[in-house]
Amino acid sequence: MRAVVSVVGKDTVGILAKVSAECAKFNANITEITQSVLSDVFAMIMIIDISKLEGNFTDLSDTLSSLGNTMGLKIHVMHEDIFNVMHHI
Repeated sequence: MRAVVSVVGKDTVGILAKVSAECAKFNANITEITQSVLSDVFAMIMIIDISKLEGNFTDLSDTLSSLGNTMGLKIHVMHEDIFNVMHHI
């Protein structure tokens, strides 16, 4: 099982480090990542493997969302199943 994590906000030092550290606490492995900085806007999308997740998915999502709030970012986590249903033609 996988999930999609999106991060958007003002670019600052340590965004990737802090988001990946929270994923590691839940044993969520980052398998793919892309990031860009346009002017001072940071945007990142990660695919994480949640097949060995320690804790539940909602806790991971809430934790990352709270981290985003403290850093002035918008962090959204979407389970692969939801993502696939939303983008199925």
